[in-house]
Amino acid sequence: MTNTEGRARREQRRGPVVRRQSQMQTGTTDQHLLDTRGTADWVHEDPFRVLRIQSEFVEGFGALAELPPAISVFGSARTQRDTPEYEAGVAIGRGLVEAGFAVITGGGPGAMEAANKGAMEAGGVSVGLGIELPFEQGINPYVNLGVDFRYFFVRKTMFVKYASGFVVLPGGLGTLDELFEALTLVQTKKVTRFPIVLFGTAYWSGLVGWLRDTLVAEGKVGERDLQLFHVTDEVEEAIGVVTKEAGAGA
Repeated sequence: MTNTEGRARREQRRGPVVRRQSQMQTGTTDQHLLDTRGTADWVHEDPFRVLRIQSEFVEGFGALAELPPAISVFGSARTQRDTPEYEAGVAIGRGLVEAGFAVITGGGPGAMEAANKGAMEAGGVSVGLGIELPFEQGINPYVNLGVDFRYFFVRKTMFVKYASGFVVLPGGLGTLDELFEALTLVQTKKVTRFPIVLFGTAYWSGLVGWLRDTLVAEGKVGERDLQLFHVTDEVEEAIGVVTKEAGAGA
């Protein structure tokens, strides 16, 4: 027996995957594909999930590829309609459309609904990128272009890829997740000229203070990283900052 023959018996190659010893499998890929006697467990396995992930990227890219310049607006799904925060969201959505931008949100209720409402009422493109959650309430009625996703990371890619900046209204963990994702991308220069506006100085002051007094003070981030975002209470200022810087990066 040649060395080549001996090695062939000790390893199994399936496309880019090499299996050896206890990891070798019986049968061939074609056999598993064509054998109708097997179970349907494969639809729950990781290789099939890759196809689902791929399909979500394809659907998202296809739906959003022809968007005009856009700004993503984030905020809490729990924001009540009779609050100043909600009214600010409506005004921001309206102002962004009047400035020539589409508005992208997570498509849910609260602050997201507010921004979508302002955008739709101003006659603009109002986008909602929904996510499958145990208690998901569906896409709000002020979205005129909606896409639902299974996977957070696919959805987050769409928020950044098709937006020229972020306006971040008061929100919870999901809002913080998107905020720090954007800050990290800008800090590491994965994206450039990407304005980030935090709306609501009272709400964000504790976080900004912690960044300054702990992260910067202990050398975990640089002083200049505090310039990656702008904090304001003024709707016009928020719109002016995010659209001016986004336009400069176009």
